[in-house]
Amino acid sequence: MAKNDKLILGKLLEERRAALAESMTEPEYFEVFTAEQLLKDYDLSYEEIQSGIVGGGDDGGIDSAYIFVNGDLAQEDSDYSSLLKDISVDLVIIQSKTSDGFSEVAVDKLVTTTNDLLDFSKQPSEFSGVYNEDLLKIADLFRKTFEKLAARLPKLRVSYHYASSGDEVHPKVSQKANGLKEIVRSHFSPVEVDFSFHTGGALLELARRAPKSTHQLVLSENPISAARGAAFIGLTPILEFYKFIVDSKGGLIPHIFEANVRDYLGQSGINQQIQETLQRAESEDFWWLNNGVTILATQVTLSGKTLTIENPEIVNGLQTSREIYNYLSTTSPAKEERDLLIRVIVPSATESRYNIIKATNSQTVIAPASLRATDLIHRNIEDYLRTYGIYYDRRKNFYKNQGKPIKSIIGIPRLAQAVEAIVLQRPDTARARPSSLIKEDATYQELFSRDYPIEVYRACIEIIKATETFLNKHADKLAAVEKNDLKFYIAMVVSVNLLYEAVPSVEKIATLAGKVVDDSYLETAYKLAKKSYKYFGGTDTAAKGSEMLSDIKSKVGEGALF
Repeated sequence: MAKNDKLILGKLLEERRAALAESMTEPEYFEVFTAEQLLKDYDLSYEEIQSGIVGGGDDGGIDSAYIFVNGDLAQEDSDYSSLLKDISVDLVIIQSKTSDGFSEVAVDKLVTTTNDLLDFSKQPSEFSGVYNEDLLKIADLFRKTFEKLAARLPKLRVSYHYASSGDEVHPKVSQKANGLKEIVRSHFSPVEVDFSFHTGGALLELARRAPKSTHQLVLSENPISAARGAAFIGLTPILEFYKFIVDSKGGLIPHIFEANVRDYLGQSGINQQIQETLQRAESEDFWWLNNGVTILATQVTLSGKTLTIENPEIVNGLQTSREIYNYLSTTSPAKEERDLLIRVIVPSATESRYNIIKATNSQTVIAPASLRATDLIHRNIEDYLRTYGIYYDRRKNFYKNQGKPIKSIIGIPRLAQAVEAIVLQRPDTARARPSSLIKEDATYQELFSRDYPIEVYRACIEIIKATETFLNKHADKLAAVEKNDLKFYIAMVVSVNLLYEAVPSVEKIATLAGKVVDDSYLETAYKLAKKSYKYFGGTDTAAKGSEMLSDIKSKVGEGALF
């Protein structure tokens, strides 16, 4: 590590914390910063990064942990029914210390924790009181995710990352890390496991590296260039297209698809036909039998037979892309000279981009949720909230990449949960379905209706943020998972209490926009929710169930809060 690297890293952390997370302590922000840099290519939002942070008391030497399935962050309501083969499961464990070195003790803790929590003969609940509830929750999610996919023989990777501002790793510490890898291998077979040390200089280099946003696509011949606007039509070798859609580790690049990889239809009739076409060595070229792929970009340049594409989004051709990936990632054809038809378009205006996405996807079966962000209501919400310093991240990580403060960014799933809890008074469902609320049309229309006064979305955000701030300040003895179990109930009760109505209308809730929520309202709601939560078991099962909601609503109906 160059002698100035530590000073530069310290200044960088100080500057970024002041701009993005001034309410966080230096160690808290260092955990966020480290996870952000190490997981940069996963394209996580700040909300997703913070969901994996488990550092604090009884953390077993783990500051953050994340589970990815085919490059997507696993959540408790994730649906893997469409994934039938070629599945990868990645468990990423991060230890981030502001200290100047790397200690044997830190690795020893990881050894103990690994032996406890990655041993599937033991239940995570057996270690309640030994490890904090946030860590146990992620351990349980990893176990359930892996067991759910086990029959489909997923490829498992376990990666440990130890980051500090130090500049040297002692051989004894490295040796202990090697021993830890052997322990993981004793629990899983087969498994790919690695342990990486990240010095202050390495973290600085990661911070300087932007996520890959420019990709090159080699064509078979010079493309046709449209006279109107920036657009190209051409043929690319299947092998070159495969290189275009995979990362350095050979996995699909999730963010390159507007229709996320979750929307892959598995072994549907159409996909079986595509795969059969790829497997057959016949006289027809592939592009004769396939409609091809549409790619949107912010800029495209042509040099020879190579297109340099900035911020590519594959908005049509997801199934074809996945089948090409499946074909070439599992076989090594002796001779593959076929081509794929591609269209690369730089939309002239935002509205044009939306029209292309919707028009091209109307020709295939894509889940409606994949196009929610393009709906007019979300653009209206974004424009409205921005005037109040709230950045609605309907296009994932758009505002993160612009350097907006963490606390001011809110994504579609989080807003959906807030509306579900406050407007529809279904905090149990908001808690149970953190990522899938908007997948069903009926629920989506209830949450995002053009008939609602737009102020209601600001009101819901402000109430949920006030609730989260209160819990962080006044409920230190609760684990993050417990706070997450309670916050939707507290937010619902606060809105009821503020409006003095057991079931306030959406118009009434909209009037709460801009209203300061006094701690006394939050304290009353907190006591009620916590008492009911503990009575019904004090777990996420209680928060997701109907009994706790019925109990709280009955007390509100009795006028106990008014």
